Amino acid sequence: MTTVPGARRDGSARETILARVREALRVPAPLPHLNSHAPAPATPGPRGLPQLTVLPEQAARPWLPDGGETPDEQLSILVENLGKLRALVHRVPDLTAAADLVGTLARERDWKQVAWHDHPLVAPLRAGIPCGTYEVRPHAFDKSALEACDAGITACEALVAQTGSILVSSATCGGRALSILPHVHVVVATCDQIVGTLGDALHFCQARADGRMPSMLSFITGPSRTGDIERILVLGAHGPKELVVILVG
Repeated sequence: MTTVPGARRDGSARETILARVREALRVPAPLPHLNSHAPAPATPGPRGLPQLTVLPEQAARPWLPDGGETPDEQLSILVENLGKLRALVHRVPDLTAAADLVGTLARERDWKQVAWHDHPLVAPLRAGIPCGTYEVRPHAFDKSALEACDAGITACEALVAQTGSILVSSATCGGRALSILPHVHVVVATCDQIVGTLGDALHFCQARADGRMPSMLSFITGPSRTGDIERILVLGAHGPKELVVILVG
């Protein structure tokens, strides 16, 4: 057992914790990857206090999952990660095929009502829906009606290969409710929306919005889930039980 300087011999938990805190304040920990990456120069913060030392984005790459370097690599990693997260991925050549796929899903699953938010990628899919539809507009929808929908169809800002995440926004979903309340979340996206990392997704979104970020951003990583009770995985705990991704192109 390692002896912490300043810890009491009687093993008091409080004193041991405080001794570790004092030791950490006295002996600074080395920053990772300083041999290959120099930290950004520190600039004074509010009231002249020093700000946190920040390493460049590339310094964290070795610690993070691989997001791929080429579009083909990113597509392959994305599909693999979505599969691990129990999301369903369908690749189609165009929006007409995407509309046919949505119609097939609705008939096979006997959907009665499908919610949607107006978007250039979503609007063409309405032609394939053989049941009732409910349009969600920002701050103009009925919560009970939306919750009663079998599925919700949205676009997205970006697809993240690194984590299998989907970045949605107020612009692509009309708010947060459409991607949460219906039992099935259907996301339609094009292959050129696939990026390597979470940081790339935010930069991609910012560039598309001409520097003005949407009022709401949310990363969706697979269907809603929890493992709180005896570490048993339960899907649909706090949102959609199923996530369907339609990749166009």
